[in-house]
Amino acid sequence: MNILLLGSGGREHAIARALSGDPSVSTLVIAPGNPGMAALGDLVAVDVLDGRAVADLAASRGIDLVVVGPEAPLVAGVADAVRSRGIAVFGPSAAAARLEGSKAFAKDVMAAAHVPTAAARVCSTEAEAEAALAEFGPPHVVKDDGLAAGKGVVVTDSREEALAHARACLGKPGGAVVIEEFLDGPEVSLFCLCDGHVAVPLQPAQDFKRAYDGGQGPNTGGMGAYSPLPWAPDDLAEDVLARVAQPVVDEMARRGTPFVGLLYCGLALTSRGLRVVEFNVRFGDPETQCVLARLVTPLAGLLRDAACGDLGGAVLAWSESSAVTVVLAAAGYPGAPRTGDPVRGLREAEATDGAYVVHAGTEERPDGSIVSAGGRVLATVGIGPSVPEARDAAYAALRKINLEGAHFRGDIAADVHSSC
Repeated sequence: MNILLLGSGGREHAIARALSGDPSVSTLVIAPGNPGMAALGDLVAVDVLDGRAVADLAASRGIDLVVVGPEAPLVAGVADAVRSRGIAVFGPSAAAARLEGSKAFAKDVMAAAHVPTAAARVCSTEAEAEAALAEFGPPHVVKDDGLAAGKGVVVTDSREEALAHARACLGKPGGAVVIEEFLDGPEVSLFCLCDGHVAVPLQPAQDFKRAYDGGQGPNTGGMGAYSPLPWAPDDLAEDVLARVAQPVVDEMARRGTPFVGLLYCGLALTSRGLRVVEFNVRFGDPETQCVLARLVTPLAGLLRDAACGDLGGAVLAWSESSAVTVVLAAAGYPGAPRTGDPVRGLREAEATDGAYVVHAGTEERPDGSIVSAGGRVLATVGIGPSVPEARDAAYAALRKINLEGAHFRGDIAADVHSSC
């Protein structure tokens, strides 16, 4: 199978690792990729938001399956352009990608599918936002309706801060803001492979979204994750499949916009039961690094079957090992990150027993050196018989890497309980 993988972040590096080790994959083309992915496939420069350019590349390379990593190309309709050329795509159409592209749309789908979620108000004016904040009270949950790279959500007790974020969202062209009731309880991420009719759950992970230890600081795209979750209910995946993922897939098919690809269910296990926090339409980062590290079933065949409507009764095999991912972020992140700083110690980190490095925001200079080129620069993934042992391996590797001004959380998977 010849595969084209779109993207350049840590999520795509993790996917590339899984695909490159799959014996059914004969060619792996990665566009545009990053320095850490160079040994796994053929890196090609392309504008991943240009559907025609991506389709032309896939056709010229004899690609059998295109795997779209990031959300922006999906919302932009890249999958549609590729499908129109008769090439299979793992990733939803632009119409189906609205599940992530618009939180208001996602709420409408959940209501129609009777999916449990937080009560919410979609606001298009400041007055409406003020009324919603008063209705729900603190803690205030304020979400940008559109894409925001994982940083469009503010949870705060401060009405002023909440209203300021609402104004910023409303100030964008066509801007809208979603204000929700606060959900108590731990958050969990569960990915489901979908073929337009059937959803198949992967195993759950927990993501640490706040920038600093103890869940302090602003939201980020994710500072670490781990899987499995020893404290989670044994039937969590089956429960989410029955009450969330399959009803959403059924509703999207009923609307004539079948969902094909990865449905990311962001969940809260509240005192009142399971609730959906958000949907994404692609693998999550950094949870993917943990989940795919534990997947024994070859990935390429699963993605192909999803793309071709053939998931059927797929049964997945999983390693008994645990995986922990810890992100190294550049100075300034999650604000404007400092870039161009040398990243040293990568070889030593890779040599750490039970660990490896996943690149995200890195760039290779002409002299072969690696420098920072984004907010979340890289992550280390530790694998071990238990979460504490995997955690030890991930941190042992991370501490061998030197990047001036960088920061990371020291409490990823620290207690193996429900807190994040």
